[in-house]
Order: sequence, then C-alpha cells, then structure tokens
Amino acid sequence: MASDRDRVQELDAWLAPFLAVMGRRTRRTWAPLYLRGLLGPGDRKSLSPMAERLGLPGHDQLQHFIASPAWDDAPLWTELAHEADRLVGGPDAYLVIDDTALPKKGVLSVGVARQYCGALGKQANCQSLVSSTLAQGEVPVPVGLRLFLPEAWTSEPGRCSQAGVPEDAMMPRTKGEIALAEIDRIRAAGARFGTVLADAGYGTSATFRHELDARGLRWAVGIVKNQKVYDADVRIVPPAGRARKPVPDREPRDAETMLAGLAWRHGTRGKLAARFAMCRVRVGDGPTWGNNRHLPGAEVWLVGEWRSSGERKYYLSNLPADTTRRALAGAIKARWVCEQGHQQLKEELGLDHFEGRSWTGLHRHALMACIACAYLQHLRLAEHRRTGRGKNDDRTTGTAASTKPARGPTSHHRQTFRTSRSTRLLPTLSKTLSAAF
Repeated sequence: MASDRDRVQELDAWLAPFLAVMGRRTRRTWAPLYLRGLLGPGDRKSLSPMAERLGLPGHDQLQHFIASPAWDDAPLWTELAHEADRLVGGPDAYLVIDDTALPKKGVLSVGVARQYCGALGKQANCQSLVSSTLAQGEVPVPVGLRLFLPEAWTSEPGRCSQAGVPEDAMMPRTKGEIALAEIDRIRAAGARFGTVLADAGYGTSATFRHELDARGLRWAVGIVKNQKVYDADVRIVPPAGRARKPVPDREPRDAETMLAGLAWRHGTRGKLAARFAMCRVRVGDGPTWGNNRHLPGAEVWLVGEWRSSGERKYYLSNLPADTTRRALAGAIKARWVCEQGHQQLKEELGLDHFEGRSWTGLHRHALMACIACAYLQHLRLAEHRRTGRGKNDDRTTGTAASTKPARGPTSHHRQTFRTSRSTRLLPTLSKTLSAAF
C-alpha cells in the first residue's frame, strides 16, 4: 500500500508537464493542492471543505488561484489534450460531443437560466456545458468543457461583463458552434481520433454535419425520427412543367418510415443489448426545392436502434459504405461512455460543487476536474497493465470503428450489438479514486 507521501510524489511527477506551462511558482504550488483537494476524500469538493481537508488556514488562496483572470490557462487545456492522446488517442478513438448540466438555485452564477437539465430530466435552473471526451473502449478522458450562454445572458452584455465573460464569448453561439470550435482546438493540440460522435441535439443540424464533412472527419450522430432521407439510388432529373430547377425522381421519406419495413430481429447467441436496422440513404439536406423540401445530399448510413425498453432511436453516419455492420452499431453505442465520464466528474471529482459565479472560476474548476480525471485514468490503465492484461488490451473493445468490408449487400442490414469483454476487467474509477489519496 503506497503511503500518502508516495501518492503525492506520484501525482507531482505526473503533473510535471502541466506545471511546466504554468509560469509563476505560486501557480505551480496551488495547482497540485487544488487537485489533491479534488482527488482526496470527502463528499463536498467546494473551496472551504477542500481547504479544511488540506489543512489550510482558509480558502482565499485557493479562490484566487481558481478564479483569477490574470493568467491564461489555455496551455493547460493543450497539455490535457496531449495526455488524453497518450492514454487513449489513435485512429480507433472517438471524440464524443455532448453537454452536461449543473443545477443551480440562484440566478447570479454565469450562464444560469431555465433550460433543459439532463441531470434532472426536465427544464430547470442550471448551467449547461458543452463537453468533449476523447474515449476508447471503456476509458473516457474529458478534454473540453465550455459554457453555453443562453439568450437571457447574451442579450445583456452588462450582466456578462459583471460575470467576467470575455468579449468574444458574449456573442450568441449555438451548442453546435461551440462544439465545432472545440473540435478545432482539440485537433490543433494534436489529439488523435477516428470518429466524432454526438446525440440528436447536435446531429439534427445539417450545418453541424456539413462542417464535420468540411473538416474531413468521420462521424456518427443522432437525428430525429422525422429527418427526411431519400433512397440511395435517387436521381436528379430535369424539371417538369413550369419548374425551373432539377428535381429528385422520388419523394423523400421520414427516417422512421424508411426503416419501418426492415427486419429488426433478435440475435441467436449472447445477451441482447439492442436491435438495429440500417441501410444506405441520401440525406435530404441539400439545396431547397418546391415546398421547402431539400434535394438529396451525401450518401450515408441510416441506422435505427430498438432498445429493450421499446424506445427507438435514429442515427446518421458517414462511415464508409463497406464498414461492417457490427462496427457501425459499435460506433453508435460507443457514445455512451461520455455519460460515464460526466458521472465520474460530478460524483467523484466535484465538477458540480463549484460555488463561484465567474466565467473564469467555473471553467478553471472544470479544467482541474478534467485533469484530475485524466490522472485517475492514468492510474487505472497503469494498474490494468500491471495486472498483466497487456498493452494492446488497454484501449481495445469490440466497438472500434473497423472499416472491413461487410458481408452481403450494403443496403438493408440488421445487427445485434453485444458489449466486448476486453476492457471489462479495468478497475473502476471509484476504486482508483479511493486508492489515490
């Protein structure tokens, strides 16, 4: 069993690249202390309880470190991306885009407004953060958390200024726009991934999908059931009558209707997690034609998921036409690892315990929570290797987005998805946390 001194020394050694970019010695002193507060015992990870557990006379210096706008923490976000890439990055990794909400009772904390709160499952007073998670297998490493400002804030520049919102962040931006900026930042930092995943909150936007295409990225995203799609073999033909523009030779259909006639069958072996139906389509997101309908766009996969609860979900993906059916289903299911990451950030590392009101304080607390999570994943994978699972198993599951040719035609498919066992024996983050300090 490692002593407290050994644990502190191990954390300090791991933090060396982060501390090297922090500049002043005082910051290099308080950053490890703040992280030890997040990683240490105790149910509450706000400033006062952490300062008390760390044996500090007060929390003022922790407050100054976490909320001071006098220093730039961008190099720390970049170093976090480097560490995440070292842990799980590569062509089989996913970058998962999602959002997570922090419920708040007051109205003065930056970005607080009545909006959908996933933590409560309803409209509520909360802050909403766009999250980016680099993941492979069962190992998520958060690499970005950026606050979404609702219209109630962007319409009041004075309120934003009082909360310390930078001028370039006061302009109204959708969550999709924030996510795209984060993708660009993470790629510029050198993090490697093969596919971007997102739920229907992002995937429903044709602009978001087109921007991913423009960046040359592979993606699999959720959509609504009434998304218009065309058969893959639709043709654009000369207009008839008075029409001046070319038109498709058939009408588009809803995604739900397109998949309704396909087989959704149970597998014959193994535990069933979900049933899938999939086919190649062209999305109705091209230029508009009569009655505000859209011409066929790019050819992609349309996938339907029928969950054991009876709920059905729909997805689009630009993974290649010869992608295996299992890999396509696996890529879609891989998005859920970010939910695990959000839960760990909140329940174990106090992401939602910050009691300050400022833009800088919230984002820096989020940064420290993400760095703490990356450290725990470092310990988790090191323990995984130490127990003899092997380096290749650390990052591998059956959900990797292989592009091996699928058997049979690439039109209508059905597939059962089962979770891989390859990283199931990884120690949980909770156990890693309890052993860390």
